[in-house]
Amino acid sequence: MAGPGSRGAVRASSPRNVSGTISESPPTPDLDRWLPNPSIRVAHRRESSAAPDRLWEAARSVRLSDTRLLGRLVRWRIPGLPSDLAFDELFRSPPFLVLTEEDQRALVSGLVGRIWTLRRDYPQLGSPEEFANWSKSGTARVVFATWIEAGPSQGHSAICAEARVEPIGAQGRVGVAAVRGLVGAFGSLLGSDGIEIAARRAEQS
Repeated sequence: MAGPGSRGAVRASSPRNVSGTISESPPTPDLDRWLPNPSIRVAHRRESSAAPDRLWEAARSVRLSDTRLLGRLVRWRIPGLPSDLAFDELFRSPPFLVLTEEDQRALVSGLVGRIWTLRRDYPQLGSPEEFANWSKSGTARVVFATWIEAGPSQGHSAICAEARVEPIGAQGRVGVAAVRGLVGAFGSLLGSDGIEIAARRAEQS
């Protein structure tokens, strides 16, 4: 279950903005630019009493080992990752590729390959354009995004996280369907283990 003030969903339909409109909030990353029609979408949002810069700093400091179950799940699906690796480092290093950064408060990363295997079958991408044009049948494209929004009152903020998955070809659809339950578990932990820890860390400092 997601932590207090967070909300999440696993959807099989076309995405929409679940965060709502907040005055003076920076633009939400344009995830439709990368995956406009995902078959799976997971989104969470957690409001915080911390200032936006402090919340972003805290989010960048969270390590796989800090999140326990979420960290173990990530290391299981991507073998060879060190437990003290920060999520910020994870999403900036192969097999991930940074697709875009906005105002130093948003990070969008992409990954391609057969995400349903444990063989680390993730081709290394050379550019965001290569991700956008990836069309190899029997694989999937995945987008992970984390960003900060201004809160409803001065000095407050919100941290948002979203993951999207798009299968390519018939074999890709079968493979992604096989891990749909795993993506649901990942989505729950994204709220309770991931952004919740970042928000609490920002509020306690």
